[in-house]
Amino acid sequence: MSTEAEAKRAVVDFATDWDHTDPTWVHDPYPIWEDLRERCPVAHTDRYAGGWFPTTHEMVSEIANDTEHFTSRMVVVTNNKFPPNAPPAPMGGAPPITSDPPFHRFARRLILPAFAPGPVNALEGQVRALCTKHLDALGDAKEFDAGSKYAQYISPGVIAKMLGFPEADEDLFRDFVHLVLDLVDLAPEERGPLFLPMAEYFNAQIEEHVARPREDFTSYLLNVEIDGKKLSLEHVRGTMVLTLVAGIDTTWSAIGSAIWHLAQHPEDRARLVHEPELLPVAIEEFLRYYAPVTMARLVKEDLDFHGCSMKKDDWVLVGFPAANRDPMVFKDADKFIIDRAVNRHAAFGLGIHRCVGSNLARMELRVAVEEFIQRYPQFELADPSGVTWAPGQVRGPRAIPLRVLA
Repeated sequence: MSTEAEAKRAVVDFATDWDHTDPTWVHDPYPIWEDLRERCPVAHTDRYAGGWFPTTHEMVSEIANDTEHFTSRMVVVTNNKFPPNAPPAPMGGAPPITSDPPFHRFARRLILPAFAPGPVNALEGQVRALCTKHLDALGDAKEFDAGSKYAQYISPGVIAKMLGFPEADEDLFRDFVHLVLDLVDLAPEERGPLFLPMAEYFNAQIEEHVARPREDFTSYLLNVEIDGKKLSLEHVRGTMVLTLVAGIDTTWSAIGSAIWHLAQHPEDRARLVHEPELLPVAIEEFLRYYAPVTMARLVKEDLDFHGCSMKKDDWVLVGFPAANRDPMVFKDADKFIIDRAVNRHAAFGLGIHRCVGSNLARMELRVAVEEFIQRYPQFELADPSGVTWAPGQVRGPRAIPLRVLA
């Protein structure tokens, strides 16, 4: 990280100077959000050239559903709202998540078939085999890092197969995710050049698939048509990047959070071990309570939003995880209830950009947790102080030092 980022001042008041990479926020954001919801439901910051952070479910939903006043052209808060060579609206750099209407409707519609329940269910055997492979690799170890030795491997393996990328490149994928989502504090002149190897990698994969088409998502993108025309290479590349980055870090983080929770709550772990039919319901509560993803929007034109004077091109960090803890919407919102019956959470977003890959994420999370607790029905944190969390907009544990008890 740059000297500038390392020397960045600490936040004193998140209501007037929030920073989602501040160590206090990264370690435990929930008390911060609860405080803001009570006294300043829309926080402001001058960092990142200005931005806002709504904390109530009502306001988050309002912004997520308002494509007239907010654009999705950029969805990751950084120090550069106008990166060079980035495709402008309505397509944006990673369609459809960066796309505005009407382009968004076409960009989303063409990828829906790949993430429908049928194709996703067909992948379950592969996911289960992947989980078994990495659990077997742990051998008889009684202490290990469930983050770096298990959780972080599942989604890269799935996405590699989906895109038709070499499995051996999974370490590269994690580097790409780190660059896109974690290194947001870097100055544009420092961060920009770091994307060159990533661009070269995706260009090489496109060339390889053009030369040797196959049955995978990359070849599909290269051949699918909208109104009789194939997609531009910028569109193809952007959707590939979205699939890799969003498909890896979000699910990796959700798997890690679930394991971290179960390591500290033996009563919940025991219920899942002895009542496996409860797992699908529990998965929804893991998603609500530990929702990993916060997305961003940019203000299209000057706007008064509930008394807040938002300016053109201000960031708006759309806090889906904060919305999931809103007591006005969820009974006992601050409690993890493993058999919560009513759970219309916003972990996959709201509005037109609700996550296309939700079926795949749910299946990966369910299988990864199921296989883990079958292998290790009893475990605990070996070193609670050794748990580390990802900064930025996708929150999940990176290091989870565990001790197997039986």
